[in-house]
Amino acid sequence: MNIDKAREFIYRNARLLDFARWKYLFENGSKEDVLSVLATYQNADGGFGHGLEPDFWNPLSSPVQTWVATRIIHELDLQDNKHPIIQGILNYLESGLDFNRHTWRNTVPTNNDYPHAPWWTFNPVEVTYNPTASLVGFILKFSDRGSHLFELGSILAQEAYAHFKDHHPLKEMHTVACYVELYEYLKDSSLHDIIDLQEFEDLLHKQIQHVITHDVSTWATEYVCKPSLFIRSKANDFYLANMYTCYYECEFIANTQESDGTWAVTWAWAEYPEEWQVSKNRWKSDLIIRNLKFLQVMCD
Repeated sequence: MNIDKAREFIYRNARLLDFARWKYLFENGSKEDVLSVLATYQNADGGFGHGLEPDFWNPLSSPVQTWVATRIIHELDLQDNKHPIIQGILNYLESGLDFNRHTWRNTVPTNNDYPHAPWWTFNPVEVTYNPTASLVGFILKFSDRGSHLFELGSILAQEAYAHFKDHHPLKEMHTVACYVELYEYLKDSSLHDIIDLQEFEDLLHKQIQHVITHDVSTWATEYVCKPSLFIRSKANDFYLANMYTCYYECEFIANTQESDGTWAVTWAWAEYPEEWQVSKNRWKSDLIIRNLKFLQVMCD
């Protein structure tokens, strides 16, 4: 595997956010630099837009783009719940925007006004806990305990878990990932009295086994579910049960790097071909960072 080629691609092609992430993760760069760029994607309502998620270019706030921001906050291990970015997200989630009192919308109407992948076209009837389950965990970790928002988060966590049990096993991998994040937020925050975390963990073990794509012959050419979607360190509660699949993913990453230092983007948009080429390039930078992070923590 050629780290130098990956670095060259990032330096020559990455948007400022992914360049700052690369510097922070692999070259002793500044956390503050990442946050400074991330803040430019945040709107006055506290939510995130402006194509933070590269598959839709909506500049207005949406729950999914806000969820992407929470993942970067996690990547940076930012714990200060008074940080302006975190406070903005909490304000957005408390405002009721894009929220039906039970779940946040997966897609929003204004997506249709901007270039986007077909799966981000507004669907007014779809009910999904992607990204709600993870956003609920974010609320419970960062909102003040005893606040109205924390109480709402507690209720929503119970509703989300009831839905998970009623629909177990889920088929959609990203929804499963959001439930894994909810579990991790609850465990890391020592919130053991909202739902039964041991039962949750047991069900997630079965769920992850169900949704991972075990036919590895498809990994290089199709949009499939790999263990890295759920397991980001050896300390993860689901690592040991999936250890050998994680080892295989390490080998897969090492063996499938392309000549320009990137990895294949195995999905595409049906429309907006020019914008898709821009977004595809952004995804290549993101995949470089994801894959090297996974190798760094799993394959030492």
